[in-house]
Amino acid sequence: MRRRCWRAKTWPGSTWVISGMSIIPARYADSFSELRDRYRALGDRPGAIGLWALIIALFVWAAVFQTQLFVVGIIVGSILALGAMGLTLVYGILKFGNFAHGDTMMLGSYIAYILLTGTVVGRQANIDTDIGISLEQFPGATTGIGDLSFGYGLLIAIALAGLAMALISIALDRVVYRRLRQRKSGIVIFAIASLGIAFSTRALMLIIWGPDPRRYVSGIHYAKHYPFDVVLKTDQIFIFFVAFGLAVALYVLLFHMKLGKAMRAMADNADLALVSGINTDRIIVWTWAIGGALMAVAGALLAVQASLKPDLGFGLILPLFAAAILGGLGKPHGAFIGAMVVGVTQEVSIEFISAGYKPAVAFMILVLILLLRPRGLFGSTN
Repeated sequence: MRRRCWRAKTWPGSTWVISGMSIIPARYADSFSELRDRYRALGDRPGAIGLWALIIALFVWAAVFQTQLFVVGIIVGSILALGAMGLTLVYGILKFGNFAHGDTMMLGSYIAYILLTGTVVGRQANIDTDIGISLEQFPGATTGIGDLSFGYGLLIAIALAGLAMALISIALDRVVYRRLRQRKSGIVIFAIASLGIAFSTRALMLIIWGPDPRRYVSGIHYAKHYPFDVVLKTDQIFIFFVAFGLAVALYVLLFHMKLGKAMRAMADNADLALVSGINTDRIIVWTWAIGGALMAVAGALLAVQASLKPDLGFGLILPLFAAAILGGLGKPHGAFIGAMVVGVTQEVSIEFISAGYKPAVAFMILVLILLLRPRGLFGSTN
């Protein structure tokens, strides 16, 4: 428990700090605080060294002996990275874990699907209904770009889905989370509210598109052979570069632009940011907009890699949280590294266990983090 401190002016030129049962000069208080933080960091150092050693050993071993699974893990990790960065961004600003993140990711992918194909569930079983307008109707919209399996229609659909999810996320905040903030609700209430939104979102997807898996592009698309016996589809390479590019763009936004600096200031201390003249309401809007756009793109890229299923988002919650906690909650760059670790570990694990146990691998990673370094790889000592 953090001790309360008061500063008292006893005589000119002498400020004292009352901390617990002791009274110390104020000029020494900062030094004591710094020593305390260094002591905490020193105690954390063995866990950090052990965790980094495990990660490096895993990556080296996987790259040398399981190259194919390692490369696929990097691609899967890049998709998880977009979701984890959006998750940790919301946590850093609003200080709660959004359990609806996985389901809203899938909602974004389904929005891209309906924009591309115009397909919803029909009145009769196994018969879909066309809403009458879609991007597929434009000339050449479905013609593959180079070696990609999809055309420019899907790219436009993903961009529009990102805009739609940004607006939906802002609307959800205004209807639900903003009212909870005004009532000074606790973190548990926020978590339960986000869980209710997750269930509602999944039910909505089931009603509109049904439980059957769907794909953006039908047919068989062959993979190519690359050095070191790596077999990949061009779509997978596209996924990695899009995810990496967006991660770099988010880093530039947070550390080199005025909006990002304001967001980091609010994440550090919301009250201080408010009295400093930062419009915190506007920062919250931008946070949900950016997070919502990342959700949509991550969900769409996941659907390109696999397929669309309404319950897929629920299975993503554990890997996303594992990646965010591993990197350090509130640290987008840490979430990217954490997602890579989770993605590679899950893919490599199928060499030893059934693929159905991948969620258990993410759970074991989460337990290991909490044991070795609870604040994550890049977490603050405060």
